[in-house]
Amino acid sequence: MSELNELLERFRRGPEMLAMATTGASNPELDFIPGPGEWSVRQIACHLADAEVVGTDRMRRTIAEESPTVVWFDEQAWAAHLDYNRRKISNVLETFRLLRHDNHDLLQSLPEAAFSRTCVHSKNGPMTLLDLLRDYAGHAESHVRQIMDTRQKYKASRVLIK
Repeated sequence: MSELNELLERFRRGPEMLAMATTGASNPELDFIPGPGEWSVRQIACHLADAEVVGTDRMRRTIAEESPTVVWFDEQAWAAHLDYNRRKISNVLETFRLLRHDNHDLLQSLPEAAFSRTCVHSKNGPMTLLDLLRDYAGHAESHVRQIMDTRQKYKASRVLIK
């Protein structure tokens, strides 16, 4: 399997992985913050959905425009000002699923040569569409691992309380 096909498959699986990682979590578990400066499961899921909004823009600009500038976003400001603590998890999961599905369909339809198209990230400099795909495929995987770790910490904290 080529790297592109593998990345597209990893990218496609993001919403499934997120849904599986959050299945069965009650509100106390969704809102548990394992330590200072860390995020709850709900906050991580919100971040993934909002990052997909940003990724949608970045990828489409890279596909449609000639070497566009794509902008860095302040994830901490988004978390603080976009009500991550109270957003409904089912809506967040659906937003991520719909955007990721649409992005996957678009990317899968492109000729391989399109993945060498470039953008200029406002912090990271020049990137190709393949770089963006690689980053977003890994982004979901990384945060799913973080969610699983947070859920384990929640369960461990419940054992200590009993």
